[in-house]
Amino acid sequence: MNIIIRNTGEVPIYEQIVVQIKNAILSGELAEGEALPSIRLLAKELRISVITTKRAYEELERDGFIVAIPGKGSLVAPQNLELVREEQRRALEQHLADAVCAARTAGISRRELTELLALLYEDEGSEEAEENKGDKGDTQGGERT
Repeated sequence: MNIIIRNTGEVPIYEQIVVQIKNAILSGELAEGEALPSIRLLAKELRISVITTKRAYEELERDGFIVAIPGKGSLVAPQNLELVREEQRRALEQHLADAVCAARTAGISRRELTELLALLYEDEGSEEAEENKGDKGDTQGGERT
């Protein structure tokens, strides 16, 4: 698991950790029962506060993505992936409904909005592909956090 923290922008560091670990679990990169790095180790590797890492793990546990087991650490919780994906779909629908409302207010046509969405989707895919290309070489020779 490779967590990338960006200090620029408005997304809090703990939230960046939460999103990336959730994505790793949903994509199958982290399997049920797999151990996560300890809070202290992850904080040290990311060069962030233990409090920030603890907050991320607490949110992941509250959302049912991980379980904390005394003496063993934090493990990936059993998931009903279909239920989790359905919740994500509902959240996405709300974001898209907000975008449609904003587009109507701004006088943007459905066609323009669709083109913009397609463009943004392609751009994100290109960035992920570039990041994944760089990651392939990193996986050899040891574990990644």
